[in-house]
Amino acid sequence: MFRLGLIINPLAGLGGPAGLKGSDGRETAREAIRRGSEPRAPQRALRALRMIAETLNLETIQLLTGPGSMGEIVARECGFKPQVVGEVHSGETTPEDTEQVAAAMVSAGVDLLLFVGGDGTARNICNAVPAQQPVLGVPAGVKMQSGVYAITPEAAGELVGLLVRGQLVDIRPQEVRDIDEQALREGRVKSRYYGELLVPGAGQFMQQVKSGGREVESLVLKDIADTLLEEMADDCLYIIGPGSTTAALMEEMSIANTLLGVDLIRNRQLLAADVSAGDIERALQVHQGPVKIVITPIGGQGILLGRGNQQLTPDILKRVGRDNLLVVATKTKITELGGRPLLVDSNDPQLDQSLAGYLPVLTGYRDRILYPVGLAAC
Repeated sequence: MFRLGLIINPLAGLGGPAGLKGSDGRETAREAIRRGSEPRAPQRALRALRMIAETLNLETIQLLTGPGSMGEIVARECGFKPQVVGEVHSGETTPEDTEQVAAAMVSAGVDLLLFVGGDGTARNICNAVPAQQPVLGVPAGVKMQSGVYAITPEAAGELVGLLVRGQLVDIRPQEVRDIDEQALREGRVKSRYYGELLVPGAGQFMQQVKSGGREVESLVLKDIADTLLEEMADDCLYIIGPGSTTAALMEEMSIANTLLGVDLIRNRQLLAADVSAGDIERALQVHQGPVKIVITPIGGQGILLGRGNQQLTPDILKRVGRDNLLVVATKTKITELGGRPLLVDSNDPQLDQSLAGYLPVLTGYRDRILYPVGLAAC
């Protein structure tokens, strides 16, 4: 089941019709209402949710929303039975409310956080969620300088539908920017960069293509390896799983690879080759820094864990954690699954359940998609 979070900033966009160049701050919002502006964010959210409800079986989605005007009211109007997250302690919502609800949704494990607002709301989300949390903005603000929004509410709903159906949807960091509203009212444009959010977008499905329109696998594998190399952190222990996709990484580092085994590297140096589960556990005991596992699904089968990489035992997977799994695969390999999810069968049903959901999959040079992970037993 796809876990979708929804947060609405009910004050977003109020300042536009009132000619106030934005809606940041309670006083600005009150002035906009005094001038006759009406909330537009709930209606924008309604349009996105209706698109989702019309194209998907609601039983495939678990919707988590903010309380009242922050999502709950609109969700129920569309026929959802949402799980309400967080509280609003005053009559008017605040940026702190947005951040508190967003953090709670991340803790609850949403696969995608859908938020409705403008650049100020995007800044709040950026403050509250970790870099690896996929989010998507429904545009409802005035300035809209950030690159984290769908073009329209309906486009946001369509993107959610693609994700739930397991289609190939790129996810990549996009900038959060905001304009100083007071300076804008004085005739000066001052745009500021605040950070980045991981956002899905219906970009090109094939990164490296030849005239026939298919991926050139050797080029894509190199792209994947180059991205992993660029993102490798110093003093991080990397557990490299078996497969030709992960072998491309080792080849780029000029390190002999155990094609059907597991290798350990740190600082681009081989620590141990063809290791057992016991070898990995001993390495984890002495290693003090971060740990990541690089794995690829079996072609055709889509099995991510439990076939050919049993060295990655449930205890090791629990120690490393879901957020530190780096899944890599070409888009051809993913497309051949025909929309079926990747599968996990670690021999620990409770762990398998915690690994299910949606994970980023590195499919090319700085190119990721969000793809479902299911249980082999199902």
